[in-house]
Amino acid sequence: MRCIVFVKADKNTEAGVMPDEKLLTEMGKFNEELVKAGVMLAGEGLHPSSKGARVKFSGTKRMVVDGPFAETKELIAGFWIWNVKSLQDAIDWAKRCPNPTGAESELEIRPVFEAEDFGAEFTPELREQEERLRAQIEKQKTQ
Repeated sequence: MRCIVFVKADKNTEAGVMPDEKLLTEMGKFNEELVKAGVMLAGEGLHPSSKGARVKFSGTKRMVVDGPFAETKELIAGFWIWNVKSLQDAIDWAKRCPNPTGAESELEIRPVFEAEDFGAEFTPELREQEERLRAQIEKQKTQ
């Protein structure tokens, strides 16, 4: 099962405060454990929302809203994509994580939909398209 683990933002991450060497070292060790265990597929930190934008949809209309965004507790400061046996396995890994901000912080774990989750609506043609796109993405990674 793949899941995405969100590192929630706080006032410091939104202010662009970078982690200190101690936290970077601890996170590096944790990431190394994840990679050695075959769990980590990807992981990145994100710039503050002030450097981002949102595209809002209302029917056929699109509206762009530039950051920063007000609700810091709802924002994401970083993420991992993990390949785990179960949600409990992801929880166990998350509990081993160094505190991402050093203060009050939170990780959110969300399973990623797999092809079989979509049922009959995900037709053989759509599955073939999905597989083709995934293969193309993998090919682009090696170029």
